[in-house]
Amino acid sequence: MLAGCAVIMTLLSARPAGRAAARPAPGPAGPRLAAATLITSFGNGLYLTVAALFFTRTLGFGAARVGVALTVAGLAGVLASVPAGRAADRYGIKRVSTVLLCGEAAAMAALAFCTTFWAFAIVVCAATALDRGAASVRQALYAQAFAPETRVADRAYIRAVTNVAIGLGAAAAALALQADDRAVYQTTILVDAISFLGVVALLPGITLREPAPPATTGTDRRRPVKVRVSRRYQIVAALNAALMIQFALTEVGLPLWLLQDTRAPRILVSGLLIANTAMVVLVQVRVARGVHGVASAARALRLGGAALAASCLVAACAKGLSPTAATLVLLTCGALLTAGEVLTQAGAWTLSYDLADERAVGAYQGVFNAGVAAGQMAGPLVVTQTALRHGLAGWAVLGAVFAAAGAAIGPVVRRAAVT
Repeated sequence: MLAGCAVIMTLLSARPAGRAAARPAPGPAGPRLAAATLITSFGNGLYLTVAALFFTRTLGFGAARVGVALTVAGLAGVLASVPAGRAADRYGIKRVSTVLLCGEAAAMAALAFCTTFWAFAIVVCAATALDRGAASVRQALYAQAFAPETRVADRAYIRAVTNVAIGLGAAAAALALQADDRAVYQTTILVDAISFLGVVALLPGITLREPAPPATTGTDRRRPVKVRVSRRYQIVAALNAALMIQFALTEVGLPLWLLQDTRAPRILVSGLLIANTAMVVLVQVRVARGVHGVASAARALRLGGAALAASCLVAACAKGLSPTAATLVLLTCGALLTAGEVLTQAGAWTLSYDLADERAVGAYQGVFNAGVAAGQMAGPLVVTQTALRHGLAGWAVLGAVFAAAGAAIGPVVRRAAVT
């Protein structure tokens, strides 16, 4: 545990003097965005808790088939991110967000009543594509709703709200799991669908900054020119995608490693997830306040990648130890994972905003979010084929990926900042 805390404090000690340590007060858009986040994240917590059991056991689709459908759906989400961002630049962030959220509400409602596998596969692909598109537009909305000097810290506050709300949703969904009834599962998913409409109702009251004027042609000043996302920004997004594999490590790799290859008590699986959520809520805003500008963001990503790499090596050491020793080792691993998570998230937010062209914030956020979606889609496969399949060697390879991705961002960012 001390190792993870030490990494976080290293960055906190470098924040500029004169800034208050308290949570930043959200700007004019903050309360509505926090409320929107609370609503939709609570719904997501409900859905994520009951979905797997509902689709595999209640509907009888089978875990393997559901897994394939979700993987294809993840690819659909990656492909939808960039077009959604560009649509937000062309038609307006609020308008596109409203369309996507209404579509997602309809798709989720339909998902509750799918009775055949192919209907489920089609609807879940549509729902995921709409969700990832909405996420891209949401990042553009954050860029325009929050003041540039505070938006990373404000974004961290939103993420803390997200974690709390998902936890509350998961706790409420425990009642549905206890009932284990098809109608109750359907009602739970419908509540998630309605949550998207709640966000739509809040959108008109969110004040956005005036976007930068679009580029125009030399012959027709009224015709906007399509702004191309820079190559270096795309490289940063790709490297960040590699770091996003960490979430599969938290949600899939570490729990399965604990259960299959260590003697640690099973209850530690829940303990690690609860501790991760609590630590993110407590320190994410504070860490984000220590990240200012591209140089600081690159440093946060380098430290975060190193922390993730260290967590892999520590996790590998738990095999063969006594239950008590394995528990202590895995708790240390969990602390390092959380340290890597809050550092890489703060650094990634800063770069996604500071390196973007203000004339095409939707397009840039679409590219960055596509990388996030790709990393999360590939994560379970990467983790299972490295750490879980090959043991110590696999953990070492996975750690090397994290360390290399975090370290490589620095040189790319320096060149991008100069350009």
